[in-house]
Amino acid sequence: MGGMPTENTSSALAFPGSQPNQGSAVTTAPSLDTKPKKKICCACPDTKKLRDECIVEHGQEACTKWIDAHLRCLRAEGFNV
Repeated sequence: MGGMPTENTSSALAFPGSQPNQGSAVTTAPSLDTKPKKKICCACPDTKKLRDECIVEHGQEACTKWIDAHLRCLRAEGFNV
């Protein structure tokens, strides 16, 4: 077959990031973890419901406990609020 080696062709077809010694794939992964996985309107439905019900019934000034709890939850989900 014309002098073309066939036994080592698979080693020449390495995809970027498929080799364990390449650090670029490892260094980009943590930046993806900091992004929110949901839209802000869909994150923390439990604290959002409690916050909204409290504000409707008692006013914003009386609900700082629930507002702060919702903000903490959003920050834990990766949102910058």
